[in-house]
Amino acid sequence: MDSKVYIFLADGFEELEALAPLDILRRAGLDVELVSISDEIEVVGSHGLRVLCDSTIDLISPENAELLILPGGMPGSDNLAASEELAEILLKHNKEGKRLAAICAAPYVLGELHILEGKQATCYPGYEDKLLGAEFLNQSVVVSQNVITGNGAGAAVKFAFKIVAELKGQRLADFLAEKMMNDKFE
Repeated sequence: MDSKVYIFLADGFEELEALAPLDILRRAGLDVELVSISDEIEVVGSHGLRVLCDSTIDLISPENAELLILPGGMPGSDNLAASEELAEILLKHNKEGKRLAAICAAPYVLGELHILEGKQATCYPGYEDKLLGAEFLNQSVVVSQNVITGNGAGAAVKFAFKIVAELKGQRLADFLAEKMMNDKFE
C-alpha cells in the first residue's frame, strides 16, 4: 500500500498547479488527497474555480504522508505561508527527511521556513530572494535532496511527472506521459 500524498489548498491557489499533480499522481496509483488549510472543505482558486477538498488540515494524519505538495498562485501562497498549523507540519516532515514539493510562488513558503537551506530550488520569477539559503536554478523543475520545486503553471505537468518519477520510478512516469500523449520527462 502506498503512503499518502497531501496537496494543501488555500483560497487563491493556482488551479492547474493543484489539479494536474492530483490527476497524474492518482493515475500513477498514489493515494492523493486535497487538503484545505482552513476548516472549510471548499476552497476557491485564483481564477474562481471552486474545489471540494477531501479533508481539512485538522483531520489529516501527516505522519503517514510520503509527500506534501504546495501549489502556488496568489494569494494562495501567502495564505499557505500564514498557516501556523501548516508550517508545523512542513517543518516536522522536513526534519524527518520526507519529501516536499512546491511550485510557482509556493517554494517561498519552504524558503521562509528555512527548509531550502543548502538545497537547489526554482520558483516563479520575482520570488528568488525568498528562497532563503537555496541556490536558485532557472529551470522548470528542480529536485534537490528531499524537495521538488517547479517554476509555474506552465510546468505543472512536468512537475507532476517528476514527482511520479521520484516516488514510483522513471519507467512509470514515462509510461503515463506516453499514455497521456505528453513528452517524456527526465
